[in-house]
Amino acid sequence: IRGIDVDFPYEAYDCQLVYMEKVIQSIQNKCNALLESPTGTGKTLCLLCATLAWRKSLGEFSRGRSERSNTRGSQYSDDELPQSQSSSVPTIIYTSRTHSQIRQVIQELKRSNYRPKMVVLGSREQLCIHDQVSLLRGKAQTNACQTLCKKHTKRYCAHFSRVTEFVKKNPSIGDDPIDIEDLVNIGRSSGPCPYYLSRELHKDVDILFAPYNYLIDRGNRRSLKIDWNNSILIFDEAHNLEGLCADAASFDLPSGLLTACISEAKNCIDLSITRREKSSDKSCNPDNFAILRALLLKLEKRIAEVPIESRELGFTKPGPYIYELLAELNITQKTANMLTDIIDKACALLEEDASTNESGGSNKINGNVFRLESMGDILRLIFKDNSNAHAHYYRVHVQEVEASATDAFRGKPSRILSWWCFNPGIAMEELSRLGVGSVILTSGTLSPMDSFAEELKLEFPIRLENPHVISGSQIWAGVAPVGPSGYSFNSSYRSRGSVEYKLELGNAIVNFARIVPDGLLVFFPSYYLLDQCISCWKTMGQQGLSNSATIWERICKHKLPVVEPRQSTLFPLAIEDYMTKLKETSSSGAIFFAVCRGKVSEGLDFADHAGRAVVITGLPFATMTDPKIRLKREYLDQHAQSHKIGDKGLTGEEWYSQQASRAVNQAVGRVIRHRHDYGAIIFCDERFTYSNRQSQVSLWIQPHIKCYSKFGDVVYTLTRFFRDGGHRGPPKLELAQNEDQENVRILQSSQLSDKFHLEKVIAPQTTAIQSTSFSGSTSFTKQAKQGNISSHLTEIPPANRSSLTSDKNFQDSILKCSSYLTHTGKESFISGKKSTQDLDGESGDLAPCILKKQRLLIAGPDQLKLKEQFDNHFNNLVKNESSRFCQNVSTQNHHEKGEVLVNDEIITQKETVAHNIQEHKDLGSQAAHRNNEEIKGSAFLIQVREKLTDAEYREFVGFMKALKSKAMKIGHVLQSIARLFSVPDRLSLLHGFKEYVPAKYHSLYQHYMRNNSDAAGV
Repeated sequence: IRGIDVDFPYEAYDCQLVYMEKVIQSIQNKCNALLESPTGTGKTLCLLCATLAWRKSLGEFSRGRSERSNTRGSQYSDDELPQSQSSSVPTIIYTSRTHSQIRQVIQELKRSNYRPKMVVLGSREQLCIHDQVSLLRGKAQTNACQTLCKKHTKRYCAHFSRVTEFVKKNPSIGDDPIDIEDLVNIGRSSGPCPYYLSRELHKDVDILFAPYNYLIDRGNRRSLKIDWNNSILIFDEAHNLEGLCADAASFDLPSGLLTACISEAKNCIDLSITRREKSSDKSCNPDNFAILRALLLKLEKRIAEVPIESRELGFTKPGPYIYELLAELNITQKTANMLTDIIDKACALLEEDASTNESGGSNKINGNVFRLESMGDILRLIFKDNSNAHAHYYRVHVQEVEASATDAFRGKPSRILSWWCFNPGIAMEELSRLGVGSVILTSGTLSPMDSFAEELKLEFPIRLENPHVISGSQIWAGVAPVGPSGYSFNSSYRSRGSVEYKLELGNAIVNFARIVPDGLLVFFPSYYLLDQCISCWKTMGQQGLSNSATIWERICKHKLPVVEPRQSTLFPLAIEDYMTKLKETSSSGAIFFAVCRGKVSEGLDFADHAGRAVVITGLPFATMTDPKIRLKREYLDQHAQSHKIGDKGLTGEEWYSQQASRAVNQAVGRVIRHRHDYGAIIFCDERFTYSNRQSQVSLWIQPHIKCYSKFGDVVYTLTRFFRDGGHRGPPKLELAQNEDQENVRILQSSQLSDKFHLEKVIAPQTTAIQSTSFSGSTSFTKQAKQGNISSHLTEIPPANRSSLTSDKNFQDSILKCSSYLTHTGKESFISGKKSTQDLDGESGDLAPCILKKQRLLIAGPDQLKLKEQFDNHFNNLVKNESSRFCQNVSTQNHHEKGEVLVNDEIITQKETVAHNIQEHKDLGSQAAHRNNEEIKGSAFLIQVREKLTDAEYREFVGFMKALKSKAMKIGHVLQSIARLFSVPDRLSLLHGFKEYVPAKYHSLYQHYMRNNSDAAGV
């Protein structure tokens, strides 16, 4: 790719090749990139392989303890270092939002064939192993740790003292991928502090993994011993980056925090006076602390005097006003540094006093948090770089809030002084000034990209909006502008409060709960609307019916409900509850009511049956009256007007709208999480019918969105989609296992050169089979393609009545394959999820025989999955064979359409169409003959799975994979498989496998059979 040899462990999809090309182009050209690729497209693995392949092209990785750090400490400066040891080999810094996301990235690195020198940075909360400090959190933990790491203290941390020696004796640490858990295990077994071990190792690595704040936060960034020149900065899951950058550059100063700072300053005065009296210690001057206290009191008074005419609007001034306000207190660029020094000394004095008190008592360590530290951080932010040029990107705001109990008792108003940054690009500009080579931002949901780039104030000449690796038949995306009774869906402020809207939305969700199998996610624009709707549904039933069940009861009839809690501490319990309810056999799944921008919409994986559909009930616009939102819009409008003609900047309204769209894209991304997943995306708001609104939806979804004028059409097409099981057609080769997460990674390739054809079925649930008349099904597909949608529902039962079959039922279902060929004159459907050709998935006439030789299906531990594969092959065969017949079916057959509204659940009626049964009998008998070969292959693989151990089965799959990638010759593969099967109870496998070996290799296989049998004494 662009002259770089990339070692990718699987056969790459087209979209993966394009993605890796963009990554390498960005690095080679030393420019920035915005890369969007949907979840499930292997984004992280592509990013790692492309970046590390480029890095390897510059020279070998720094295996073992690199000599660079030792050399740098000697007589050389960076400019004088030899080429192999100089900073011309850039460091790669890979960041993501959370530690759990970093953990997933390390897992992907382990799957690659690259082994760079690496380390992962984490917080003390993640890495500390000290018996007492590890129990603390936040600044309390940081302060306690720093205290124990000071030499000559009674409680000097034993773990900290072992780091340097351990690194010297173990230079290979980081040569193989290590995660946070690995660092902790090293610390527990060998003694060194994992936190400081990672800080020591990071000085000389090829790639460094860390959370965002190590790059965004100036203090954290300065603590890194990295040569930033030409370095590669990667921000994964970057959709929230602009908000995080703005928040990192802003502050809020509540009156409660200011009061605590004043109290701590008073304590410092008393402590310093006591020291002078007792020991003549003059290191701390009480006069300095008195000045600090006086300034804080003046600031408190000044904030209280700010005129606030309207509590809703507060008091707002341009950013530079902060300097005017502080100048009144004699806090300027000149005095700010002196003041921060006093604050640092005050914190040190308070820490010493706390340590002295603790040492005189128990051995328990109490982490101490000093509010004055926050005040020091605020002053450094305001007066950073001894300049006030950045203040133009800010706004000063003072707002009055509900008084705390302390303030109310004192009769003081409770106010918050805020200095909000409205230019997230400030943090990015700082990175540019460090001389970094490339900044790569990537996520599954960066759209709309223009606003994203505009906000970060960086040039992104390389951009990509990748398609998904799924086929069109695996996604249903539609807009339902009206509900079952025709009332419009619009969650805007004007209409969402009406009872009619809530009832209509509730009745629609009842239908979706009935149709969608397994897990259903429903996203609301806000917690307020979520609470309002659920309260309404719990009290109101069917209009006009006094004794009818409530909407909530009807939803619960189909799915067990879970509601996202507002408190983040309760969220893990809600997720656990949802996953438990999904497994309940008493219902057909679970429904999760959540909020856009909430925790459910961020970074959670609702793959397969955990999320078969997502419902978006409206556009999640932020509250317009929120001071921060209002001021952000005003700021953008002012800057847009000041732009040159023809270079119009982002307006406040555009930003406001695009933020809502990005939140929708993030929520929608919870479903369809991998290559063989499938699901539905339902937009229940008429505003999604507008082209400008659809243009802001993720690009990979846009081609699939259809707008339906009638709710009955939504119900029909959605039911048909799940009746077909999303049609996950069998790829030519699907292998590999993710043992850590018990997920399956699917690999697709062209047919193997040596005629080996391997298939593995991925299906979360297997359902019982009922007999189906093929003739009706074919006509049904054709009629649907011709647009007769709303008139075909009589024979469709609720889609969520699925049940697991036993092994015996599975065997019976294979023996009943001939039931597909019975012709009863009417059509019945499979109850559950069956893979068939999608409505739009037919591709014309194919050759009459598509199963010319036996196929080998390599199944996973769950043998029940073989049934669905058989269904898929059979239906594809029959549909392709009968396509010509379909063309001859009269298109003038008219169906009587009847649509009935029963308890607001759509049911439609249809007349069946007569067909030529005899022609399909002949066709079906041919299909049955060929599928007998398929069943034979399936039965053989069941025996393989039963007779081999888990390790041996993985070895068997590995041989097939190696053959596909041509990593092993066919002779070596045959020899290895013969060795596996040369055990007394596996002779049937040894001889049976010969049937799947190409004829030209029979003699070679027999040779290996004899040799291995003789060696094993068989």
